[in-house]
Amino acid sequence: MPVGLIALALGGFGIGLTEFVIMGLLPEVAADFRVSEAEAGWFISGYALAVVVGALALTAAVTRFERKPVLAVLLVLFVAGNLISATAPDYWMMMAGRIVAALSHGAFFGIGAVVAAGLVPPTKKAGAIAIMFTGLTAANVLGVPFGTMLGQAAGWRSTFWAIAGIGVLALAGILALVPRTTDDGGASRAADMRSASGGLGSELRAFRAGQVWLSILVTILGYGGMFGAFTYIAFTLTEVSGFAPATVPWLLIVFGVGLFIGNTVGGKAADRNVDRTLLVVLSVLVVVLVAFALTAGSQPLTIASLVLMGAFGFATVPGLQMRVMKYAEAAPTLASGANIGAFNVGNALGAWLGGVTITAGLGYTSPIWAGAGITLLGLAVMAFAAAGAKRADGRRQQQIAPDPDAAHAARPADVERAVIR
Repeated sequence: MPVGLIALALGGFGIGLTEFVIMGLLPEVAADFRVSEAEAGWFISGYALAVVVGALALTAAVTRFERKPVLAVLLVLFVAGNLISATAPDYWMMMAGRIVAALSHGAFFGIGAVVAAGLVPPTKKAGAIAIMFTGLTAANVLGVPFGTMLGQAAGWRSTFWAIAGIGVLALAGILALVPRTTDDGGASRAADMRSASGGLGSELRAFRAGQVWLSILVTILGYGGMFGAFTYIAFTLTEVSGFAPATVPWLLIVFGVGLFIGNTVGGKAADRNVDRTLLVVLSVLVVVLVAFALTAGSQPLTIASLVLMGAFGFATVPGLQMRVMKYAEAAPTLASGANIGAFNVGNALGAWLGGVTITAGLGYTSPIWAGAGITLLGLAVMAFAAAGAKRADGRRQQQIAPDPDAAHAARPADVERAVIR
């Protein structure tokens, strides 16, 4: 495994921790700034919106630059945002820190995915992307509960100081371990880690491909369905499954273990066949969500559902990221960043629809049903995209296949032997 992937994963860990740890610290943050928990919740929503902006605008702005120094600058921005949060004297300065940190999120994962794929042979690209995203899953499994404990014991600001420190370590790792060039199969080290020639214009032309847009739509729907179910999971666990509130963090760790397993297995499967992996995983995820909604009253089955929802929900991530890069191969940087933004659009869509169902009085399992519906729609789009890709591949094969008559005519010696006989 290239050591550069470790540095990318560490950066992903810090960024994932920044995004999610605030959920466990909202009461402390709200009390410190003397705002309601709803107002404090904007630290989550504001972050997500800024991720989308950064994934598109910031990535577009840096397409002409080499990727390694861009990643380093993004981590500097990330560290600065967390330092602002750690020292914020008031609500709006805290919001500014969240936004500054979030701007680096989408661009880092989008560009980092391209860099990770460039560090390995073509047959291992999705697996390399999965390793980078392992940092994000580790942030959920280990970082969030321990970051929450640190914040509760030493004050919420201590958590953001610690995250800034992780960012500094990741920055050092990027500078020391990520090469400026990639190995082109062992022959040379000539491939520059920069966008394909043409800069922003070339990157934008990649969006002419219908499969790029279909891949982004699958990301929004496929990931949004899982996140819609997850957003209100605490209410489901306590109000429907009957778990004590104190057990919820530990149950989320169980969910995080599923994320880790799914990310790893999904990456390996996507390296063999991206479309088939996504079709199978999304199909099973729909079944898991429906089963979870039907059996949420059973604690043992709920625990099993949490693991499976995390596993199959996150097993889509390497494949979804790899697919959009595949169809934007000539200029993948902006498309990769846009797909990171699409993950966050999916988050917002799933959370909004789940909230609508709860407000409508449909109960605390209704977000899971809504998530199943969104995922089913994502599966339908994926099936349509896969069928179109298969047809296009068939046409290409026909165009490059040799003409049998021409091939026969090109062998006069065979004809001559036949005449002699």
